[in-house]
Amino acid sequence: MRNLFGHALNHPKVWQREIVSGITAFFAISYIIIVNPLILADAGIPVELSVFATIFSSVIGCLLMAFVANAPIVLTPGMGINAFFTYTICVQMGLSWHEALAISLLSGVIFALVACTPLAGKLSRAVPPSLKCAITVGIGLFLVEIGLEKAQLIRRGTNSIIELGSLTNPAALLAIFGLILSLGLYLRNVMGSFFIAIIATSVLGYFLGVSEASQISVNLASVSDYPQLLLQADFSRLLSIPFLLAVFSMSMIMVFETMGLLEGILPNQAKFAKTFKGSAITTILSSVMGTSPTVAAAESAAGIASGGRTGLMALTASVLFILSLFFIPLLAYVPAAAIAPVIIITGAMMMQQLKYMTFDDFSEWFPAFLVVVLIPLSGSISTGLAFGFAAYPLLKFLSGNGREVHALSYVLGFLFLLNLVFQARF
Repeated sequence: MRNLFGHALNHPKVWQREIVSGITAFFAISYIIIVNPLILADAGIPVELSVFATIFSSVIGCLLMAFVANAPIVLTPGMGINAFFTYTICVQMGLSWHEALAISLLSGVIFALVACTPLAGKLSRAVPPSLKCAITVGIGLFLVEIGLEKAQLIRRGTNSIIELGSLTNPAALLAIFGLILSLGLYLRNVMGSFFIAIIATSVLGYFLGVSEASQISVNLASVSDYPQLLLQADFSRLLSIPFLLAVFSMSMIMVFETMGLLEGILPNQAKFAKTFKGSAITTILSSVMGTSPTVAAAESAAGIASGGRTGLMALTASVLFILSLFFIPLLAYVPAAAIAPVIIITGAMMMQQLKYMTFDDFSEWFPAFLVVVLIPLSGSISTGLAFGFAAYPLLKFLSGNGREVHALSYVLGFLFLLNLVFQARF
């Protein structure tokens, strides 16, 4: 352990900081234990079994990050990708959740092939820094939108797309309190600032009657039925156009979302290769385990902001995911209003990548702009990526700088353009 986590265990303050960071990251992402099964339920996956798949895949992902990559990254089923799994593949395309698991498995294999071969380096060089930053910023803005919705500070508008929520709503007022407390503690560099704010806001919410019970009713005894979700992938429509289209879209989302996110939040980029490979391997395992693909959780940034620098943070999160099996009913009483501030702040941190954007060159900025705004506005990571990646080589060509573009960028742009065409068709 001492050799694995470097000098972290030699200094009590360091490993205490890592553990607190792991706790902070876990509580920032703990909503996934409840939210992911509810989203996948719309695809037909039983909620009471999906809870276990969510927890077990998160445990394995975090252990890989701890012992293989020694990176402060939490891997869980991703919010954007689970929506793609459910609402695009199953609801819009009409495929079953068994077929969606097959799509996830095949996409994971493609992701692993990219991550474990020189293709990862070639893709990384082919994708311009502006688009990499845009992915992180776009997902960050998406998180801000999700956080504001969870805080009930914004809602679907009647005369506009979004309108301000009611500031007389107790949940919204509680979220504002949590946001102010989180920011105050964070700006004063208080160790475990987000964790402290989540607990304090949850306690206040309990006494104010803001806590909401979960729709999930699960007890540990029902884990005996969990094997029903194992190895359920259905490849019977492997060669159909909707199946192949979904595989391409999901593969691109996983590869570039993970690449952009890790390059944006990983404190030590020397750990990128192992972290990227570990993420790819976990996506394969998650589909075998009966859930949507795992990703490097953007909420890892909350733990990193609290001082997480090694795999000890991920190991702490994995232990808490295991313990959550016994405390699922209690997790349900951590209200969305307590978690929302951390999600909002985490999204804002990710949006700081804007400082690396090239604003002077409009042919660089506009494709990045499309990624940033279309991810949250469309509610689809794949749509934002498709428009940005298709626009980049086109604008470079129109500006007379087409020779600056890597050949793979033209290939990716064409493939993403086809993806948009087929999305409109199917």
